Amino acid sequence: MKKIIITIVVIAATLGIIGYVLTNNKKKNEAETAVVAEKNTSISVKSDTIKSEIVSTDFIANGIFAPLQELSFSAENSGRVTKVLVKEGSVVKIGQTLAVIKADKISVDVQSAKANYQNALADSQRFENAFKTGGVTKQQVDQAKLALSNAKAALDQANINFGDATIRATINGIVNKKYIEPGSVVAPGTQLFDLVNVSKLKLKVAVNENQVASLKVGSTIKVKASVYPDKEFSGKITFIAPMADESLNFPIEIEITNNANNDLKAGMYGTANFETNSTQKTPLRIVPRNAFVGSVSNNQVFVIKDGTAKLTKIVSGKIFGEKVEVLEGLNDGDVVVVSGQINLIDGAKVDTK
Repeated sequence: MKKIIITIVVIAATLGIIGYVLTNNKKKNEAETAVVAEKNTSISVKSDTIKSEIVSTDFIANGIFAPLQELSFSAENSGRVTKVLVKEGSVVKIGQTLAVIKADKISVDVQSAKANYQNALADSQRFENAFKTGGVTKQQVDQAKLALSNAKAALDQANINFGDATIRATINGIVNKKYIEPGSVVAPGTQLFDLVNVSKLKLKVAVNENQVASLKVGSTIKVKASVYPDKEFSGKITFIAPMADESLNFPIEIEITNNANNDLKAGMYGTANFETNSTQKTPLRIVPRNAFVGSVSNNQVFVIKDGTAKLTKIVSGKIFGEKVEVLEGLNDGDVVVVSGQINLIDGAKVDTK
C-alpha cells in the first residue's frame, strides 16, 4: 500500500512539473509572437498616384506564333520501310519523296487487278459482238459491262495503294519530326512525319470590344518576338472573329512573312503593336493595370489611406496597354498599391518606403 501511495505522489509531481514547463513555454512563445507582430505591423508595397491625363489609343496584344501550315503524315498501307530519304530539319518541296515502303504484295495486287481488268475488257467486247448477231441477250451484255467497270475500279484502287507506298510531301516546309527508320514495320495509321511551313506564320492574339472596333482585315501591324527584342517584323491582319470568346475578347490572326533565316519559330511568344495614330482628346482618370487585384475584370484595387490598405471596388473603362481608364471609385490624388497586393488583406498596415 505504501509503495502505491509513493508511486501516485511521484506521478502527480511529474505531471505538475510538465504542466509548469508547458505553461512557461506558452507564455514565452506568446511574448515572442507579440514582439514579431510588433516588428511586422506594416507590409512593404509599391504605390502610384491616380491622375488624369491624355493617353494614346495605341495598344499592344500578346500571343503565340503558329505555323501557316502543318501536316502529320500517316501510313496508308502495311509494310516495312525500305528507305527514309529525309531527316529532322530537312527542307522539303511538294512532291518530294520522303520515304518508301516495301511494296511487293501491293505490286502483286496491281498485276492481279490488271489481269482481271484485261479479262473483263475482252469479255465485254466479246459479248457486244455476240449481241449484234443475236448470240447473247442484252442482260448478258450489261452484266459484262458491269464486270468491266468493277475490274477497272479494282485496278485503280490497286494503283493508288501502290502509289501510297511512296510517301511524298504535299506541302513545302521543314521536317519537324521523323517517327520511322529503315526497317520499321508500319500499319495503316502509323505516324511517319510532321511537316511545318514557317515561311509565313500566324500570330494569334485577342483584343477587347473597344479595341476591335478600330481594326480592319488587311491592316499592316508591327510585330515583335520576345526573343528578338531588337527585330521588328511586318504583319497583316487576316482574320477578325465575328463573335467574342468566353472572356469577351475577340480573337485576331496576323500573318507574318518570316525572314530569310526563318528566325521566327512556331510556339514563340509575340507582341502585336496596334498603332491608331490618335490620342484620347479629353483627359482621362488613369490607374496602372498592375494595380488591379487579380485581373482588370475584378475591378478591385487597394487604396492607401493613413498607412492602411483599403480594398476598393471601382468601375474600369477602356484599356490602353498598361493603363486603364477609371469611371468610378477613384479620384485624382488617390494612392493605390501597384506591387505587393498578394500579401495584403483589407485593412492591412502598409509601408510604401
